[in-house]
Amino acid sequence: MGSIDGDDGGGCSPEQRREVGGPVCVTGSAGYVGSWLVRTLLRRGYRVHATSRDPDKAWQVLSSVEEKDRLRMFRADMGDEGSFDNAASGCVALFHVAASMDLHVSPNDNIEEEHVRSRVLEPATRGTINVLQSCLRAGTVRTVVFTSSISTMTAAPTSGLRKAIVDESCLRAVDDVWITKPIGWVYVLSKLLTEAAAFEFAREKGLHLVSLVLPTVAGLFLTPTVPTSIQLLLSPITGDPKLYLLFASVHSRFGSVPLAHIQDVCNAHVFLMETAQADGRYLCARRSYPMAQIARLLASCYPPFKPAERLSRDFHVSSNSMVSSKRLIDLGFRFEYDVDDIIKDSVAQCVDHGFLKLEDTDSCSC
Repeated sequence: MGSIDGDDGGGCSPEQRREVGGPVCVTGSAGYVGSWLVRTLLRRGYRVHATSRDPDKAWQVLSSVEEKDRLRMFRADMGDEGSFDNAASGCVALFHVAASMDLHVSPNDNIEEEHVRSRVLEPATRGTINVLQSCLRAGTVRTVVFTSSISTMTAAPTSGLRKAIVDESCLRAVDDVWITKPIGWVYVLSKLLTEAAAFEFAREKGLHLVSLVLPTVAGLFLTPTVPTSIQLLLSPITGDPKLYLLFASVHSRFGSVPLAHIQDVCNAHVFLMETAQADGRYLCARRSYPMAQIARLLASCYPPFKPAERLSRDFHVSSNSMVSSKRLIDLGFRFEYDVDDIIKDSVAQCVDHGFLKLEDTDSCSC
């Protein structure tokens, strides 16, 4: 695998991209995917309008990014109607990445359903529509790429039979999520309902919208704290109880863990924007990997980690499903990074960051 610094994909030169037209807008630019997407777009020659509720924080996250002369930062809040008008103005495309990452709510947290509806789900849906309304008012936005999550999907629908292949059609039923309240259920409902509302709005208003469904995303990062999805992948090492249970629930739902490298994820966002034929939903998982393989790679990269018997017990399944990105690949996208790259990059940066500790006698083998 070559260096990530020179591998942002794409067939056009920076000069050609500058001549395409206006800038592109990225919401949630202080977050994990949003910040790396801004980096990717700038390295490809695009002019970028980035939004954040806290522009100072976003500038800090993006401080190491090159080509900042083509980056403009806008304060915007999904809760404020019209808040994204200035950022979307003149843009030819918008990437809606911003979202809450409340993954930890469990059925035992005793949260009132009405509270969830009125304080989380309805504001999230209104916020998404606010962003899309700004795209319409701009009059220049040709494509919206909506960042979705594999938390909205399952290999075992209400029939109880696990599907051999999981594709974009394998959505979790909203009613079932309300009834069963799985780990992270509020986040699941938020992603399901906001994506459905976005597609309905886009159809009614004639706005071209596509959705990219992300699995557990890991690799390198720009944020000052370790992204939640990387902490999730490393939870067998750290033993974080809530994230470990969530990681086990992902494995239970698919019989394996779908993964993608952050650079592949950002390349896929840009690919969908650049591909006129793109429509509907696209899964973006490099593959789904058995926990035994992930554990071996974690141990090889981080010697202090010794996979315990508990791991085999908590991640045991009788069958697994293949999470398929065939639709994205058939459109012409190519993944560049495999599970080895995903884990090596994640562990190496988390050691440098200090999130993972090494004794003097240990050394990171990544």
